[in-house]
Amino acid sequence: MSEATTDAPYRPKNPIRIVTAASLFDGHDAAINIMRRLLQKQGAEVIHLGHDRSVAEVVDCAIQEDVQGIALTSYQGGHVEYLTYMRQLLDGRSADIRIVGGGGGTILPTEIEELHAAGIDRIYSPDDGRSLGLEGMIADVLRRCDRPPARPEDLALVERLSSGDVFAIARLISVAENLPELQDELDRQLAAVAPQRKVPVLGITGTGGAGKSSMVDELVRRFLADFREERVAIISVDPSKRRSGGALLGDRIRMNAISNERVYMRSLATRQSNLALCPRTCARASTSARRPASTSSSSRPAASASRTPRSSTTATSRSTS
Repeated sequence: MSEATTDAPYRPKNPIRIVTAASLFDGHDAAINIMRRLLQKQGAEVIHLGHDRSVAEVVDCAIQEDVQGIALTSYQGGHVEYLTYMRQLLDGRSADIRIVGGGGGTILPTEIEELHAAGIDRIYSPDDGRSLGLEGMIADVLRRCDRPPARPEDLALVERLSSGDVFAIARLISVAENLPELQDELDRQLAAVAPQRKVPVLGITGTGGAGKSSMVDELVRRFLADFREERVAIISVDPSKRRSGGALLGDRIRMNAISNERVYMRSLATRQSNLALCPRTCARASTSARRPASTSSSSRPAASASRTPRSSTTATSRSTS
């Protein structure tokens, strides 16, 4: 059903992280590229996966990245099965993540009703495009996803780190990033539950297009082939826009070796346009450097790929996973 048009852009109250992608067997990525640009313009941090992405890829990404929402386009005719399965996987992993999408005239009104009944938060129809416009639809997406990325009670998840719980790892990174007042308490709890091991950390930096992501992907592929039991964490950092605060976190597009249970990847925005790392990440790295690194299993190198505004900046980070 169409809603009234609004001209005022939505101003998020919280940092919003959204995964954007086009569905499996779908090469039509023009629409999702426009949507992710508008989401960035309105201040969202967008983890963009590009086109031809499976449900498992999108769901794994959304949980590792601890996003509030997933925005998808589907023009290949399998949208009902695709989106319904996505909702089922997210619910099966107790992930409270909004799903919105669109597919123009390929998604019939009756199918929109079916998808909404299956738990999809919103499917935008051509009628919505006419009444809301692009900015109106983007405002609706942001409004649905606008909730705190972390809460003080999330510190209780520290107890689940020893089992390698991906959700716990992801949410505690969000705690470190968004709740600096809890940093000392988080450090104390991590030190109490995690073995004290030194974890090799490799920092990779350079100008945009230098090939950082591709090189990290190849390093991860060889690491997994050579070390059959070890795990690796990747922290990828991109700059935030000065005006909007939005960011394009697109390194996963070039990551082909990370679909493995021994790999954890997290994309972070600097949240300041002149920095190579988020201030909270810098604080966590400094804290980790003063004591042996905390891990929940055997020693794992953490590769950090950072797209920096200045090529002379060296980016290093230490994973809390």
